[in-house]
Amino acid sequence: MATDIEIAQAAEVWPIQKIAEIAGIEEHELEPYGRDKAKINLDSNVARKQDLGKLILVTAMSPTPAGEGKSTVTVGLADALSFAGKKTMIALREPSLGPVMGMKGGATGGGQAQVVPMADINLHFTGDFHALTSAHNTLAALIDNSIFQGNPLNLDPRRILWKRALDVNDRALRHINIGLGGPTSGVPREDGFDITVASELMAILTLSHDLVDMKERIEKIVIGYTYTREPVTVKDLGVAGALTILLKDAIKPNLVQTLAHTPTLIHGGPFANIAQGTNSIQATKTALKLADYVVTEAGFGADLGGEKFLDFKVPLLGKTPDTIVLVATIRALKMHGGKAKNELTEADLPALEAGLSNLGQHLKALQRYNVPVLVAINRFVTDTSEEMALVEKYVQAQGSQAYVANVWENGGAGAPELASAVVEATNTPSEFTSLYNAEDSAVEKLNKIVTTIYGGAGVELSDKATKQLATFAKYGWDKFPIIVAKTQYSFSDDAKKLGAPKDFTIHVREFVPKTGAGFLVAMTGSILTMPGLPKHPAAYDIDIDENGQITGLF
Repeated sequence: MATDIEIAQAAEVWPIQKIAEIAGIEEHELEPYGRDKAKINLDSNVARKQDLGKLILVTAMSPTPAGEGKSTVTVGLADALSFAGKKTMIALREPSLGPVMGMKGGATGGGQAQVVPMADINLHFTGDFHALTSAHNTLAALIDNSIFQGNPLNLDPRRILWKRALDVNDRALRHINIGLGGPTSGVPREDGFDITVASELMAILTLSHDLVDMKERIEKIVIGYTYTREPVTVKDLGVAGALTILLKDAIKPNLVQTLAHTPTLIHGGPFANIAQGTNSIQATKTALKLADYVVTEAGFGADLGGEKFLDFKVPLLGKTPDTIVLVATIRALKMHGGKAKNELTEADLPALEAGLSNLGQHLKALQRYNVPVLVAINRFVTDTSEEMALVEKYVQAQGSQAYVANVWENGGAGAPELASAVVEATNTPSEFTSLYNAEDSAVEKLNKIVTTIYGGAGVELSDKATKQLATFAKYGWDKFPIIVAKTQYSFSDDAKKLGAPKDFTIHVREFVPKTGAGFLVAMTGSILTMPGLPKHPAAYDIDIDENGQITGLF
């Protein structure tokens, strides 16, 4: 059986100008990056279009090591819509090198439902992540230089919020000491690294409507506090313009294609377990102006990326989803039902039935937004007809419908029924209802997320988190939307509690204000913003030959 990269390498990839023509992008609006990828100018005619197409949000049940294939279903569904004669585009996030070289893998789909050029997208692509990393660390260097050069802003080195960033899973850099080596090497202090996808600049890039908006957001970033505990911003430091220049190309959406040549925009890559988990406003809005149907996804499960898309991105986007597709697999459901990973290919109806509670909680949580929700069963060759029938019956009892998506094997040809159901659902009248009000307190917002979306009992704040909210209230940050940083493997903040646990409490140890992005990050459990590598990183299996042919990249 061919691997994903072998399938991608054997594919016929059309010139990017041809894909742009299909999408309705004119030649002068395109900035090619080689033969098969390009950026779209922000001042293009596309940006001035007013009519928006239908928006389809793809999210998933709680992920497991067995895999759910959310990106694969996203690509396969879009190709199926294209095959049905619908003008369709995809809007996805960019992969991070951390998971690519670590454990999770890339973000370009799989099998016959992939986006290409797969290797380029999963590696350096158009350099967006490098630009973000450079801008992030330039700000870090400017902060320490200001302290070294007499500290005119009266910054307290013990209360610097801005860490450094790197697009690598490197646990050794979580906590470091800098400025060592004597007076000429700076002022010693404690510091650390976040992975680039957790950078506030990544969040800002994906939320900005244009360069002016991005610069204004960057100015609002709080980099730390003075000795008298007053916040200091990038505007105070006077470097917002310099940072914006470093991101002037990164803010432009990237155009690529699927194996079936469906135009695809890939832009921005915040993780959903530590950030907002959605692609850029620019990419989604551009696709909506170009296509009649736009298929986008939100990272990890519906409790993380899905909730953040619906409660945080939607108001900024100015467009609510017309349909939500919830992805599940028989394998993952059995794992949530207690089946061991090495036994998932075995038919086990009791384990499957036990694991359906996870799907049920996600389905219930999404239905409360008053948008049509469908379930896509991402089919594996080991799935039995009895298992499929059990899931379909369960979903129907929950007030929805499930459709098989055999897209890894057959691409868009493997999901005609799903595509047809999605089109029908997008024409169903709906009245989107947000989970919380903008004026709700942080605790009220958190409790609504925990009780309604996660199915838990409530939230508990540490003493530090409670004191932080009191401080934030002085500056008006306490009413910001909430981005929960939580394990993706469970509704709770304990990764080992699979299925749909009840009566649990989410423990918030601290809040991280992202004032430029405009949200508060609630750090829960033991979640980290700099992941580590597993015992056997994916990098061990990746190689390249004398002809530049890559192997083992999935």
